[in-house]
Amino acid sequence: MDSLLAAAARALAAGDVLTALGHVALRSDPPALALRGVAMAQLGELQRARELLRLAHRGFGADEVLARARCVVAEAEVGLALRDLAGTPAPLLAAAHALEERADPHNALQAWLILARRWLLLGRRQEAESALAQVQGRALTPALAAMAGLAEAALAARALRVSQATAALDAAAAAAQASGIAALHAEVVQARSHLAKPAARQVAREAADRLLDLQAVQDLLASPACVVDGCRRGVWMGGRWRSLARRPLLFALLRAVGQAWPGNVDRDVLIAEVFRTRDGDDSHRARLRVEMGRVRAAVKGLLSVEATANGYRLAAAPGIAVVVLAPPIEGEQGAVAALLADGAAWSSSALALALGASQRTVQRALAALESTGQARATGGGRTQRWWAMPLSGFTTILLLPAALPGD
Repeated sequence: MDSLLAAAARALAAGDVLTALGHVALRSDPPALALRGVAMAQLGELQRARELLRLAHRGFGADEVLARARCVVAEAEVGLALRDLAGTPAPLLAAAHALEERADPHNALQAWLILARRWLLLGRRQEAESALAQVQGRALTPALAAMAGLAEAALAARALRVSQATAALDAAAAAAQASGIAALHAEVVQARSHLAKPAARQVAREAADRLLDLQAVQDLLASPACVVDGCRRGVWMGGRWRSLARRPLLFALLRAVGQAWPGNVDRDVLIAEVFRTRDGDDSHRARLRVEMGRVRAAVKGLLSVEATANGYRLAAAPGIAVVVLAPPIEGEQGAVAALLADGAAWSSSALALALGASQRTVQRALAALESTGQARATGGGRTQRWWAMPLSGFTTILLLPAALPGD
């Protein structure tokens, strides 16, 4: 590394991006292009940063494995910030192994953390846990420790281990403070606020909804109650889980009678609400009998479905209450709004990939959110991005050199 590159790297480490760019702005050799890409990423010019990092990667020779691997890691982090979740993680995984083999643990750990956060965004919890396990018990810089804490907190929150998530965020806050990176500290603060926000609604037909945070949801699931879970579309009681996620009609019927517990629901009301017709006839009533029989079979051993003179009702074991949970926002737009709440700009294709839904479904949800002022779009065509709040900035370090001169 020549003196100008070393000075640029040191300026980036100190957070002085403009000085770093001044050292390498007029150079087009691969190391300078890589540092320019890092600098542009830290300025929030993510598309330009990606272009520069790709140019640098192509410019390094096939024998410069370490430099190429660092470019892959940096470009992957830019892609994560852009919410570009398409493609395979294989190049990043190969880069992580290459960096470890060539004694660059800092960037190798960075690669594993990017993999963990990518899997988290895609809802792949097991893969995220596996990637995060690669950094646990290792010596981490404050910035990497904060990133690891954020990932661990997200995993714990998704598993409803709220105390573990809180402890991970406390550790992440201390590490972010030590790193001196304001945007990283802001990300931890935002994650803490999300942990305290409503995660579900407890609903009943004759009563107002009750908002529940994650701790309240965890307490409810640990109670003896039988929970008809509209967030995951299934039934939970005493550690037993029956999923109806692939049977939406059955779950809609179960939720309707669950909200009326311990009362019953009139057949005509069920037909109107679930079959979406105001003029039910004998064919609808026959179909309702068949579908309620399927609901009865699906929840056997947890609940029973009883026919009454004019409808149906749920019956639970003595002393067991039936509680219905619903997402904070109903409909297709609920999950989309949850992803947009991280403050990053998402493409509709990335949202569809993260949700496992069709792009058309996501576009309908985005249109609904836009009509209510909950989401905004910038750009057009392939460059169109959706977001729900101002971008929080690029929060992680993309410093390519393994160690700075004089360290």
